[in-house]
Amino acid sequence: MVEPRDYVVTDISGEYAVIINVENGSEISIAMALLPPGTDIGTRLHYEFFQYSISD
Repeated sequence: MVEPRDYVVTDISGEYAVIINVENGSEISIAMALLPPGTDIGTRLHYEFFQYSISD
């Protein structure tokens, strides 16, 4: 089972965003279409149950 994770968006380039795992600093690139509306650089994201949501 995948554990919940928290990320921060560090860059957006075209259709992709770069997000960094808050816990371990690992970086991944992900399609903007998979992220919630309103996602921008600096947005904190929570990943759980195979979907991303904006966290406070």
